[in-house]
Amino acid sequence: MNVAIIGCGLIGHKRANALAGSQLVACADNKRERAEELARKWPEVEVMPDWHAAVERPDVDIIVVATSHDALSEVSLAALQAGKHVLLEKPAARNVSELDLVIDAAEKSKTLVRVGFNHRYHPAFIKAMEIVASGEMGQLMFIRGRYGHGGRIGYDREWRAEKKLSGGGELMDQGVHLIDLARIFLGDFHDVQGAAHTYFWDMPVEDNGFMLLKTAMKQIAFLHVSWTEWKNTFSFEIYGKEAKIDISGLGGSYGVERLAYYKMLPQMGPPETVIWEYPNADNSLEVEFAEFVEDIRLGRQPSAGLNDARATLEIIEKIYKESGL
Repeated sequence: MNVAIIGCGLIGHKRANALAGSQLVACADNKRERAEELARKWPEVEVMPDWHAAVERPDVDIIVVATSHDALSEVSLAALQAGKHVLLEKPAARNVSELDLVIDAAEKSKTLVRVGFNHRYHPAFIKAMEIVASGEMGQLMFIRGRYGHGGRIGYDREWRAEKKLSGGGELMDQGVHLIDLARIFLGDFHDVQGAAHTYFWDMPVEDNGFMLLKTAMKQIAFLHVSWTEWKNTFSFEIYGKEAKIDISGLGGSYGVERLAYYKMLPQMGPPETVIWEYPNADNSLEVEFAEFVEDIRLGRQPSAGLNDARATLEIIEKIYKESGL
């Protein structure tokens, strides 16, 4: 399939490297030099004068929307109206109201939208889903998750620090991933408590988000995301009545991706332990895109869709309201 990428920053470059056999034919960015930089790596790619031209190009099948958050809904709406399939980066919009416009357009369109929750496609999470689905862990009780980094000099002057562009801070950045992963294992959360606060960075959006999310069955996800972690951290623990899964690392600066499975023995005491490590480079974006191409081929709704993004944004909006943001 032919692909156009709108938004040629870091994520746009990563997406261009992970098209799983599809052909990148066009790109656009509001800073033309960034589109030209991407096109230099793929000489057959045409730099379009603006994103509207890329969306309207007749030979394009899929639009990858990798812009800052303020343009996500606008570009995806235009792509759907032009009859294109859309891979829309998380969080999919700055708020629920914006996203509802996209959901309405998608319902009227004959094309498909996948939201970029690529963490689902890390090998440790694929393995975790397999273990949980087997029933070996018994009923799930709760999840504890942490995700964070420390930013860099000038981080509080970048676009993510401007609420008009980002819609929010760390909850809209790494928070959406933790919420999405927790929903995969526990389902919908009916009780949302949390706090968002800025402790360190000089910015109007939060640099830390704390969440206590509860299902109708009283299962809890206790999640923390932070831009004051200093040492990049990822930790996701799933507790069942008969076993525990402990996922740590995402590769690169987050450390080797690793899944430890602790199975409770009948006599209790030290558990039976199995550890998987995944030292290879992160290929989650490529696996995700390959599944989207298969979604299109089969005419099936993507497993990570707009309703998942909406449920995540609803949780974040409730926490912002509680926190006066």
